[in-house]
Amino acid sequence: MGTDLLTEREERVLEAMIRTYVEAAEPAGSRTVAKRSKLGVSPATIRNTMADLEEKGYLYHPHASAGRIPTDRAYRYYVDTLMRPHRLSAREQTRLRAKLGEAEGGMPLLERVIRHAAQALGYATGELGLASVPRLNDAVLEKLEMVSVSSDKVLLVLWLQGGSVRTIYVDLPLSVRPDVLVSVTLVLNERLAGRTLSEIRKTLPERLRDTAPAEDEETTALLNIFLHSADDLFEWNEITGDVVHLGRASLLANQPEFASESSLKSLIELTEQRDLLAGVLGSRTHDAALEITIGTEHDHPQLSSFTLITSEYRVGELTGVIGVIGPTRMPYARVVAIVDTASAILTEFLSDPTPGPSEPASGTL
Repeated sequence: MGTDLLTEREERVLEAMIRTYVEAAEPAGSRTVAKRSKLGVSPATIRNTMADLEEKGYLYHPHASAGRIPTDRAYRYYVDTLMRPHRLSAREQTRLRAKLGEAEGGMPLLERVIRHAAQALGYATGELGLASVPRLNDAVLEKLEMVSVSSDKVLLVLWLQGGSVRTIYVDLPLSVRPDVLVSVTLVLNERLAGRTLSEIRKTLPERLRDTAPAEDEETTALLNIFLHSADDLFEWNEITGDVVHLGRASLLANQPEFASESSLKSLIELTEQRDLLAGVLGSRTHDAALEITIGTEHDHPQLSSFTLITSEYRVGELTGVIGVIGPTRMPYARVVAIVDTASAILTEFLSDPTPGPSEPASGTL
């Protein structure tokens, strides 16, 4: 969105106006801005400058007798032109790192960490944290293992680059010797490792062609399971559960913007529209930088009173999105610093995880 450059005085007054409104959450007049900001000019000068800013579309009167409020255009100008880099202190970074590392068990490692990260980010910013899980069907298979459970059942373990693990119980049509499990596992790793799950599903028959001697009934039967069940064995939809994980909406509900019943209802309805939020996060293009969308810049009217600040995190070659959503009145510099730091920490956490036996998802075919 293009913006006209303001004079130095207009910029100083606009920045002071935004800072005052973010802190007080009330329309501000010239005397309030003068008292809080110490700009070194009279309230009359500030009042005249505020009138100019209103005429240019950066401020507006919610009521005839009230003070002024920044517009979405004002916040955009502030973010693009006036906002100074904010760096978290060492203590704040340590606290954020500890919060992000508190994920409890009960679900696969990746989803557990992402869900908790959304919650931790919400607490750290006072906004609604949210995060998307990477599209795991584009993940690369690192290796697979087969473990005999009984004479007619094996446990298939798929290890993905980035640390995600899936386990599936596979029923066998006949008893398979341990040496056959070993030889088939070697063949599968040779033919499939280093490929994405979606690529494996599409090309599995071609990759397993001429792999078993015709007279070896056990090897043939085991390979046939993979040939006929590729869509089930190498599909990874159920592990992602909700595509978008949200923090606690109660953090936003306490903000003045949601004091009315109608505004609170709109917030609750937004948290229930996971498909909408998933689509919005999926369309973000970060290009190694944060993305900030303010109010009416959103394509969806349901988001027209919100600001969305997101960054990208990485899991091997995969990427996901983490960030916060809140009212357009927010301390942008601080929130941007927290989201940026959190995405870097999350990438670090997920760069070389060591999955344990309690971490894989499980399914039965």
